[in-house]
Amino acid sequence: MSSKVVYEGWMVRYGRRKIGRSFIHMRYFVLESRLLAYYKRKPQDNQVPIKTLLIDGNCRVEDRGLKTHHGHMVYVLSVYNKKEKNHRIMMAAFNIQEALIWKEKIEYVIDQHQGAQPSNGNKYISFEYKSGMDNGKTASSSDRESQFSAQEDEDEPHSNLLRRTTIGNGPPESVLDWTREIDSDLSNQNVNNQAFSRKHWRLLQCQNGLRIFEELLEVDYLPRSYSRAMKAVGVVEASCEEIFELVMSMDGTRFEWDCSFQEGRLVEEVDGHTAILYHRLQLDWFPMFVWPRDLCYVRYWRRNDDGSYVVLFRSREHENCGPQPGCVRAHIESGGFNVSPLKPRNGRPRTQVQHLMQIDLKGWGVSYIPSFQQHCLRQLLNSVAGLREWFAQSDERNAPPRIPVMVNMFSTSVASKKSQKPNDSSAHSTSLDQNAASRSSALLDEYSDEDEDFQIAEPEQEAFQIGLESDVRKTALEEEPEDEIDLSSFSGNLRRDDRDNARDCWKISDGNNFRVRSKHFCYDKSKVPAGKHLLDLVAVDWFKDSKRMDHVAKRHGCAAQVASEKGFFSIIINLQVPASTHYSMVFYFVTKELAPGTLLQRFVDGDDEFRNSRLKLIPSVPKGSWIVRQSVGSTPCLLGKAVDCNYIRGPKYLEIDVDIGSSTVANGVLGLVIGVITTLVVDMAFLVQANTSDELPERLIGAVRVSHLELKSAIVPKLDPDPL
Repeated sequence: MSSKVVYEGWMVRYGRRKIGRSFIHMRYFVLESRLLAYYKRKPQDNQVPIKTLLIDGNCRVEDRGLKTHHGHMVYVLSVYNKKEKNHRIMMAAFNIQEALIWKEKIEYVIDQHQGAQPSNGNKYISFEYKSGMDNGKTASSSDRESQFSAQEDEDEPHSNLLRRTTIGNGPPESVLDWTREIDSDLSNQNVNNQAFSRKHWRLLQCQNGLRIFEELLEVDYLPRSYSRAMKAVGVVEASCEEIFELVMSMDGTRFEWDCSFQEGRLVEEVDGHTAILYHRLQLDWFPMFVWPRDLCYVRYWRRNDDGSYVVLFRSREHENCGPQPGCVRAHIESGGFNVSPLKPRNGRPRTQVQHLMQIDLKGWGVSYIPSFQQHCLRQLLNSVAGLREWFAQSDERNAPPRIPVMVNMFSTSVASKKSQKPNDSSAHSTSLDQNAASRSSALLDEYSDEDEDFQIAEPEQEAFQIGLESDVRKTALEEEPEDEIDLSSFSGNLRRDDRDNARDCWKISDGNNFRVRSKHFCYDKSKVPAGKHLLDLVAVDWFKDSKRMDHVAKRHGCAAQVASEKGFFSIIINLQVPASTHYSMVFYFVTKELAPGTLLQRFVDGDDEFRNSRLKLIPSVPKGSWIVRQSVGSTPCLLGKAVDCNYIRGPKYLEIDVDIGSSTVANGVLGLVIGVITTLVVDMAFLVQANTSDELPERLIGAVRVSHLELKSAIVPKLDPDPL
């Protein structure tokens, strides 16, 4: 075992809470070239560690987010091997920077091990079809992993929320679908935050050193009491982490930068990235005549790969946060912060802060007065100026601050009113499933496609010809197959409809809507329109059941079996949606044969480690609410690194069961999407990532557009029971 130390330092040992113990356990963690271990104290020669974990390509670093641990707020990481999930190491840090360093170092070791695998197809294991594969039991390392419950995991009062979603109880379309359809041009593939795209906004005014923008779009299906979405943009001389921690705080510092904050408290901590909060607003528009406003909303946060932070808000009812006496309950349609790093100036960090809000202040009359809406909304957005001035007047910020603990804060003006008993909610409140459904996430940014992970064998730059542009154009227009597959013999229960305004259907998405790595990506990181798909999407099934549906290719009469009878090869992608009712969306991609020696053939016949490091999804939401588009984005995602994928190799097919519920981060995005699924148009492209020059250019396995899906249209499939 190599003794080369990659990183080391003191961290919090985070695990199951012991009865009678209420103090923090600090341990000294050491990451060597292939080993993660921790000790009671800094290790001396030949000291035996308390616990070790061998790092290889099957390991994963799971971001558990912020947790309250013995009165302290910590950022938790869970490191485990997908083949042995019972064996894991939980670690936590008092500041986000330290936790992120550990995460990057461990993932670096994991990627090194994956990169050591040969790139040619000869040394990959070729899985032959066996009788046991009919019942879903293969040599795959990820089979049924999502059923695992770690012995060493922490005790969480709502741990079951991580796998729950709102099914069929989302708000009506007239409330959520407030954006127009976005042009699916190629530039969208390079914009992570489509909601902040310049073409949707106009400058309204400059105020307190901020630029105030108003959304250009005006919709007719929201009540008149809803204001247009507005955002404030400003530059703060502080790091992203410092600003993020201040934005997330609910302690006394909130009164120093947020002039709209009067009182706040934590209603429920759903998971490390999601909380439900109560917030009372301090509005100064004729306060003697206008009742105060309050909010109950879900707050979700994530950190992107570029170092930026996204904090999202959306109103949500909760059984423990009913209407308060003396207040009007306002409603946030969409809102949040986008905190992005800028280049330092004069040695000082600089960060761009964007604060967006679309809110209905409610009330029977005053909320329809435009000046009331405008004044109150600008007061909310002015918190960006408060952040800027707070940091401008703070000198000592050298040491990374500890993450603030969420506490209940009340201003002195309302402290005397707290003796009043809150109204026992006679109003309808949504279930915990609905609360969890409002989570949005970082699946796409947390495990995004890195442009730096290609492998170059020291090419001669002189070989890079001026004729690059013509070569790139040829890449996007790959030659079409001579004989097309007759699609009439294939069918699925979700219908195909190529009309633009169709609902509850699918159609093939144009490959040129997606940008992939070009033939010359190794030289200039250029991307080109994907062009023609490698396989044909012949059918889509939309299933539901009381349990997770694995190995759907064994279903009698499915498109994969029809293709096999014709001698064709199929790739089946089964997106598994966990909930009290489990859903599966199954895509059947078919080709007449796999070309030997190609990257796709090596992927099909490779081992799970290779597949997990290469299977890529490019998502897009051409139509949907701001909060959904902001959550999903359009960043490519390596699925095998983000969620558990179970690969089942049949004689004429490869089935990929993608368990979205295996990741709390992915489950957050899913929870938000499933609750408003009827309002969405979603594009998905699947491909195998190309890392070397001989594998380029990338080609799509296939792409699909799903429009305004209805949960009630899912059917219960007839799957043969697995033999004991």
